[in-house]
Amino acid sequence: MHGARRGAWVSRSVAAKWRSRRCSCTRSRGATVATHRKETAPGQFAYDGLDRVLHEKARLGILTALIARPEGIRFTDLKELCTLTDGNLSRHVHVLHEAGVVEVWKGYEGRRPQTLVRLSEEGRRDFSAYLDELERVIDDARVRRSRRQRAKHFEAPPGWMPA
Repeated sequence: MHGARRGAWVSRSVAAKWRSRRCSCTRSRGATVATHRKETAPGQFAYDGLDRVLHEKARLGILTALIARPEGIRFTDLKELCTLTDGNLSRHVHVLHEAGVVEVWKGYEGRRPQTLVRLSEEGRRDFSAYLDELERVIDDARVRRSRRQRAKHFEAPPGWMPA
């Protein structure tokens, strides 16, 4: 995780792997140990496929714009499509680039420097998998909603009341 700041989002799938950190008992020696958590099966509604790098609103907009244009989109056009400032778009593109989701190309049109942003092959696969997971979320919500509509009346257990 080169370039990652403390508290910053980390690149894809890192969260799903065993994290290592310095244990307080060995901090002075600099040893690294596995996190003190047991590995458990994900819950039914954990949705581990919802990648945090892709799930952020602005980055989701950027990827949606790029998926339809395999040749890429110029930075200024992408900025207008996503209604982002130069700084915001630059930061989000940087995060996506560091994660290997997009490619950034530099060039000139006439004498003016231009930046082209393209979805990488890896990014195309990741975004497709992300959309599949999002569809699973929607399907689960629809099933739960239809069950709830069938059981219109809610009976609270004895001793329970609204907070």
